[in-house]
Parts: sequence; C-alpha cells; structure tokens
Amino acid sequence: MTRTLTRGLLAGAAGTAVLDAVGYLDMAVRGRPASGLPAQTVEALATALGTRIPGRGEALQSRSTALGALAGTGAGLAVGVAASAARRWGFRPGRAIGALATTAAAMAATDVPAAALGVTDPGTWTAGDWLSDAVPHFGYGLAVDAVLRRDPAPEAGYRAAPARASLVLRSLVLGVAAGSRSSLGVAAPVLSTRGGGRRTRALTGRAAGTLATAAAAAELVGDKLPQTPSRLQPPVLGVRLASGATGAVVLARREGALPAAPAVAGLLGAAAGSFAGFGWRQWADRRVPDWQAAVAEDAVAVLLALAATLPGRRAAAAVPGTMVSAGAPAEPPGPVPAGAAAPKEAPAGTSPGYRPSPGTFPGLRPYRRSRARDRRGGR
Repeated sequence: MTRTLTRGLLAGAAGTAVLDAVGYLDMAVRGRPASGLPAQTVEALATALGTRIPGRGEALQSRSTALGALAGTGAGLAVGVAASAARRWGFRPGRAIGALATTAAAMAATDVPAAALGVTDPGTWTAGDWLSDAVPHFGYGLAVDAVLRRDPAPEAGYRAAPARASLVLRSLVLGVAAGSRSSLGVAAPVLSTRGGGRRTRALTGRAAGTLATAAAAAELVGDKLPQTPSRLQPPVLGVRLASGATGAVVLARREGALPAAPAVAGLLGAAAGSFAGFGWRQWADRRVPDWQAAVAEDAVAVLLALAATLPGRRAAAAVPGTMVSAGAPAEPPGPVPAGAAAPKEAPAGTSPGYRPSPGTFPGLRPYRRSRARDRRGGR
C-alpha cells in the first residue's frame, strides 16, 4: 500500500509539473490570460460550506488564486494516486489508452466540481476553451502514465486471476443496489466478508463493520427526509457511482480477481440503479405515500446487495507470488526441483513414532533389525 501511494504521488507530481508547463507555454504562444476558474471554484466552495475567504480587494484575490492553485495541485496528486492504485489492481492498458484515461480523470477532477458549484457550464464552452483545458491535461496524462510504467512490478503480494463472469455479474447487481442506497455499495461487502489474509484484513475488523452499519442505517433514515437532495444531482450521483465501483473492487479483491472488469460493471450498475430508483420514486409518488415507496426500494436494494455479496463471502487467502483465482485454492509457491521425489505423507491414524518402510521417504536409511536381537527374540 505504501509503495502504491508513493508511486502515485510521484506520478501525480510529475504530471502536475507538466500540466503547469504546458499551460504557461500555451499562454505565451497564444497570449491568453491565466484562467480564473480555480479561484472562482474555491470561492464558490467556501460559500457553499457557509464560510468565506478572509480579506478584501487584492488580498482576497491573492488568497483565492493561491488556494485555487493548491486545490489543483491536490487534485493532480489525488488522480496520480488513483491511477497508481488502478494499475496495482490490474488496470494496465496500452500507453495511449492509459494516457487518455488519466487525462479524462484529471479533467473530471477539476471540471466537475466547478460545474456542480455553478461556476461554469461546459456546454457553453467554445472549441478554444476545450483546447485550452484538454491539451495541458493530456500532457498530465502522458507524464503520469510514463512514471507509472517505470515500475516493472506494480503488484505486491499476489498475482490475481481474471475476473469470472459470475463475479462481473454480481458486481453489476451490487452497483444497482448502490444506485438505490449508496452506502450499500461498500457496506454490503464489508459486512459479508469472512476470513482472508492481508488483502481483506481491513474489511473484517470490528471498526469497519461498525462504520458500515452506521452508514447504512443513517442513509436508510435520511432517505425518508423531505430535505434530502435528488440522487441525480452531480455530487450525489458521483458518490453513488464511486460506491458501486468501490464495492465491486472489494468483491474482486476478496476473491483474488483482477478488479478492472468488476469496477466497470459496478459503475454501470450504479448509474442504472440511480436512474431506475429515481424513476420508481417519481412513478410511485403519484400512487402511494413517499415513505412506502422508499421502504419498498430499501427492501429491493438490500436483497440485491445480499445476492451480490453473499456468494464467495469467505475471502481466499493469497499465497505470495502465486496465481489466485476466485473460489480456487492457491497453488504451491514453487515447483518441486527436477529429480526430487515428493515425500509421502504418513498414513492417517499412525502414532508419532511411526517408522516408514524403506523407500518411503527419500534420503532415509532403511531400518534393519540386528541378527542378535532376532536370535534373542527381542524387538
């Protein structure tokens, strides 16, 4: 975990440096002014949180600009860590796809919050605006991907097997449940996991179970309140999508499978569950009281989460350096040397003093009874 974090921070720092350099180069070539979007986003976030940035006039503008730059640096480091974790968990596409995926993630990390806070509307951007935003972020994506590829061994501890179709299907079902109740995406795998080694140790502790139970109970109650925002608002929808993908990754990790395909399935399932749940509540609102529709949705979401997480809930313990597949025992860490015979096990039910017959164990000298003891009738 520490190695993944360190590698991600280095990649994010390199990508952020390239992004800033490309942005300043674009300003020098085109003569355009610096973007005020980061500072405006920070000010809007402070207003949404019920606070304000101290200062007036030039001091306020300077603080807003500095905080916007720091927020951009933090987003760059966070995306680098996320890309490092994705690579460790099995998402290793080609250079072009990897750079484009990182570019899209970096743009989403900066543009989505600004759009959600009402600072900007990407639908009104011109081609030049999109170019000014995409080119520096593409440089960021290339740099992050290049740094991550410098590490020849991104996996630590075990090599996972490809996810089976049943696991991908259960990840999709878990995503649908997370679209209905966002806490179930992570709470259901945490509460259902049993056993396992280091990969799932954090999921089986008492603290994780308590937090998962509290989060699920709080959402089941909060969903019935009239002031609860719509699940289709960008921040709320983003949480549900992240919950579906994260829960699918937990399922894959506890079963020793690569999490890339389950994560995509969980993401798509969460999107489908969010829109389906919203449609259900809109349809049922005209026919039954809202709390009854909410309770019915609760029951469906819990049943879907149980169906997705109860199979394979006993986590497979991985053996370092071995290929582990979901539901299959780990193989020995290495082959038997050529020419060496595997030792035979002692028969069941024998005493600790069991003496094998000659040839049973390689290298053991055959046992011979002395002739003198035979003549005396001794044993």
